[in-house]
Amino acid sequence: MSLWRTIATRIGYGVLLLLAVLVLNFTLISVAPGDIADSIAGDMGGADAEVMDEIRARYGLDQPFFVQLWRYMSGVFTLDLGYSYFFNTPVTELVLERLPATLLLVFSSQIIAIALGTLLGVMAAKNPTGIVNVVVSFLALFGFAAPVFWTGILLIIAFVSVFPIFPVGGMQDVTVEGGFFIKALDVLYHLILPMITLSSIYLALYSRLARASMQEVLGADYVRTARAKGVPERSVLYKHALKNALGPVITVAGLQFASVISGAVVVETVFSWPGLGTLALQSILARDTPTIMGILFYSSLVVIAFNILTDIVLRLVDPRIKAG
Repeated sequence: MSLWRTIATRIGYGVLLLLAVLVLNFTLISVAPGDIADSIAGDMGGADAEVMDEIRARYGLDQPFFVQLWRYMSGVFTLDLGYSYFFNTPVTELVLERLPATLLLVFSSQIIAIALGTLLGVMAAKNPTGIVNVVVSFLALFGFAAPVFWTGILLIIAFVSVFPIFPVGGMQDVTVEGGFFIKALDVLYHLILPMITLSSIYLALYSRLARASMQEVLGADYVRTARAKGVPERSVLYKHALKNALGPVITVAGLQFASVISGAVVVETVFSWPGLGTLALQSILARDTPTIMGILFYSSLVVIAFNILTDIVLRLVDPRIKAG
């Protein structure tokens, strides 16, 4: 199968999966107790049944389930996700305003975790009895055992309260003046602690996976043949073995992307990072259904797109997939 045909097939499956996810999300939120009428009534200190019915009629919540579902799906095809009850803003505009901050946090954390984890895994596989192997084992134990919010709180205590090096929260300092480069450095300065927090658990995962995959590849016949021919050890490791060992790491990275998005919600809440996580928390507390559905739509779209990208990268990296 050619690369372009593979891409077209994956996109087709992705569209069907996205539609199924949207229907499932809408169904679950519709059957969940409470709606915007309950939230408004709570803010008002209570309301009688007539007022509640008027609120539900105003937002179309008095319509049958399938009518509401049809209206929602029709809006999705035109990227019209409705109007936020709580923020009084179009949902698409609201989500797209927060999405770049979440993508910056997620992709930077994944890049750090994959690059550093793979490097540590290769070094540990190269010398199984060395200090790097001990470090990788410790990182794996700590990363898997420590909840991401606990790691974030520890970093805040260490680098904000005890050693005030980094900012306590937010994405940028409004008092900073200067051009694009200065403001970009300010964003990077605020990004460091959230990025370290989110990448910690995945660094542990990728380092252990890279070590195991590299140890398996280093025992293969073609590696022994390359060494017998006198190929330098550095070339054996990084030119012959690493390329084949990257397959499992890339695969798991694609599968873990959904959980990275979920972890970002917690990290954003801890560090007051202005992304989809904090927006989702505010929308859930306000029972702002259109905004919640918009966040789920764009999050699902990003996850599916990243999984398609993972399949493409695997075909480019692993020659065995090309042959298949």
